[in-house]
Amino acid sequence: MQISYAKVVSLTYELTVTDSDGEKELVETVEQEQPMVFLYGMSGLPEAFEEKLAGLQAGDNFAFAIPAEDGYGEYDPEAVVELPKEIFKVDGELVEEMLEVGNYLPMSDDQGNKLQGKIVEVTEEVVVMDFNHPLADKEMYFAGTILSVREATASELDHGHVHGEGGVHH
Repeated sequence: MQISYAKVVSLTYELTVTDSDGEKELVETVEQEQPMVFLYGMSGLPEAFEEKLAGLQAGDNFAFAIPAEDGYGEYDPEAVVELPKEIFKVDGELVEEMLEVGNYLPMSDDQGNKLQGKIVEVTEEVVVMDFNHPLADKEMYFAGTILSVREATASELDHGHVHGEGGVHH
């Protein structure tokens, strides 16, 4: 069975990016014990990633690159913001160990959208956070193997995600 719209795909991969010195850097490894499982065409993954897998079937290997503009976009300097230190208080207290440079914190914007922000600087008054995706501005290289391809169940199609092993349990 070939990968196409609304099929459940299970795969393994290694993701590398090129660092600022032009060296390949391993970012993520997904192995057979805990494969990536998703509903093709409804995954929320970059479209370019899914397009590169179209037509493959169980047992096929893949290797491809996705340029930044087709992945997580270009780095946006406007996504780096200064936030008042006050908003990080929990029950009136600042949790200092939470506010360490390099930490990622779950945040919400004024419309309630969930975001991950990386702390890049902490001053007396503000916390500077970068809301760019960690892979923004990076060309991504994927190499892996398709483990299985199956029809989605009616329930999975209704919910827009995979159920059971590797998927959502509810």
